[in-house]
Amino acid sequence: PRIIGLQTRDLHEALQTMRMRQTTEEFRKSYAPRAGIESTHAQAIRRSGLRRTRYRGFAKARLQHVITAVAINLLRIASWANGTPLAHTRCSHFAALQFHAV
Repeated sequence: PRIIGLQTRDLHEALQTMRMRQTTEEFRKSYAPRAGIESTHAQAIRRSGLRRTRYRGFAKARLQHVITAVAINLLRIASWANGTPLAHTRCSHFAALQFHAV
């Protein structure tokens, strides 16, 4: 069965404070490097199956990761040279309902 858990007031206020902080420009600037790394990692996982290594041994696995990184960089350069626009951030179905209601 599902159980609804309620937070204490202190935890709720701390959570709300952090959510408000995430909407500031200062937070976006400080989070930008991590967001870039996360997007690169996600692209490597989607495009080349980075979670599964084809080889045994550290040296061959490292070689696969380096080749994957080179391939991603070449794909990004090709997209930039061709003028392919960057994809927009995904929007959840729930958030999409909010935009359609306005």
